[in-house]
Amino acid sequence: MKILKYLLVYRRFLLIVLTPLLLLPLPLIIKTKVASAYFKDFHLLLMGVICLATSIEKWNFHKRVALKMVMLVGVNPAWLTLGFMVSCGFLSMWLSNTSAAAMVMPIVEAVAQQITRAEAEADMLEMSCSNGSTNLALELDENIGQSENSDWKEKRKQVNGYDNDMGSTVCTIEKENEKEKEQNLPPAETGRKSREDKYSGIFKVMCLCIAYSATIGGLTTITGTSTNLIFAEHFNTRYPGCQCINFGSWFVFSIPIAVVILLLCWVWLQWLFLGFDFKNMFKCGKKRTAREEASAKVIQDEYKKLGPMSYPETVTFVLFILMTLLWFTRDPGFFPGWSSLFPKYKGYATDSTTALVIGLLFFIIPAKTLTRTSNGESTAFGYTPLITWKEFQSCMPWEIAILVGGGFALADGCEVSKLSAWVANKLTPLGSLPLWLVILISCLIVTSVTEVASNPATITIFLPILSPLAEAIHVNPLFILIPATLCTSFAFLLPVANPANAIVFSYGHLTIMDMVKAGLGINIIGVAVVMLAIMTWIVPLFDLYTYPSWAPNISISNSTGL
Repeated sequence: MKILKYLLVYRRFLLIVLTPLLLLPLPLIIKTKVASAYFKDFHLLLMGVICLATSIEKWNFHKRVALKMVMLVGVNPAWLTLGFMVSCGFLSMWLSNTSAAAMVMPIVEAVAQQITRAEAEADMLEMSCSNGSTNLALELDENIGQSENSDWKEKRKQVNGYDNDMGSTVCTIEKENEKEKEQNLPPAETGRKSREDKYSGIFKVMCLCIAYSATIGGLTTITGTSTNLIFAEHFNTRYPGCQCINFGSWFVFSIPIAVVILLLCWVWLQWLFLGFDFKNMFKCGKKRTAREEASAKVIQDEYKKLGPMSYPETVTFVLFILMTLLWFTRDPGFFPGWSSLFPKYKGYATDSTTALVIGLLFFIIPAKTLTRTSNGESTAFGYTPLITWKEFQSCMPWEIAILVGGGFALADGCEVSKLSAWVANKLTPLGSLPLWLVILISCLIVTSVTEVASNPATITIFLPILSPLAEAIHVNPLFILIPATLCTSFAFLLPVANPANAIVFSYGHLTIMDMVKAGLGINIIGVAVVMLAIMTWIVPLFDLYTYPSWAPNISISNSTGL
């Protein structure tokens, strides 16, 4: 029964994995070539990055980075939100989106709970003093409020359990009752109710900013998310003559995209749930409110608990910097990189070389240093590496690695069977459309599909289709593949669309409609920024208006005649 249960849970992965493994060797590809698709350069790069992520998680280096960034931007609601977004986005550049959201969300929850506690105490003081001759509540900051009361939370939970029709009916009745009650409330109670709505919106913004910034941060590096890795492996395999896609080139064009989307996302969430108040957002020299004091205290206390930077954290940070520098300097383009030191092995030194070498060091370098007694003698200690294989295995997404292998095998099958050439012939009429419209259609399609399918599965399906499309209409493949790859990560609408969304949704501060309203705006912003980027600053980086020599030259006349 357990075997059947696991088969049911992983049925989507099994379909993609087993189909090429069992069927392709029959008439098309030899078995050894099919098997090699399940372990490529992508897998080595992924393993090296997960070694780094495992060490960062184990020694709490991520928590130190996140708290420090939040402390730098301050505790004003708007800037606190931006601080969480920047810290989560930065972590997501080097870790998986899911890990980044899971790491930062407990800090956000702790801040939210402390804010709720402080506002509840202040509200009780206000209510108790409002009946006396001297209203001490006037001395309190007018922004202090209380979180949603438990009765209303319980009603909301009950409504969520009903069917759609019944749930909407109950919601309508509850809202009408609340409106009737609000009309009969005293001024102090009415003010408290308005503050409840405001701070409920703050918590929603803080939660959504984590889910969205984790996804946005993953866009900036090839290793930031699995879709980027899959694209790089597919592109380098299909077009081996092109060496233009590497860690450095991807970072150069993607970092402006991520920064613009992150800032617009921040503004959108502020406006949607809180209203975009320039006066309060950019105020200077004003005394902190009780809520801001509570937030600052929680963040400072959490940072103090970490203590000084430990030896394992220092080693992890040094290896992280070393890995990043080696990625950037392998083949930067404007000067010979370190890969030129091995001319006899050109093409063998890739980004996975750096990731694998640095990743192995985490299994070798000890987690403790030698300590000396007062006599100067070294004390013995048990050797323990920075990470163990068991810890690495718990963080390694083996299901994604196998899923991507199945996708590569299917792509090889499409090439050998000439299916990709047939698709290219059928897609040739799209060449009559404006290029920007072809790119926009591709982006909208993958953005829609990725809301109901996993990001790796979506990009694995569409890359073998979009590559022949670009070749058929005689367009640089990067012109279509880059925006489609970026848009595959735009799974913002539903909790089930993205693991980061599910993690944030599980904390109970959000409803599905909250995510749909916010996510729809972020999707539009994301597609618009990607379209702007691919038509402007990305063009000179890769000379996109010139059809490259490394891409196959498909004859239009022959294709239209078939």
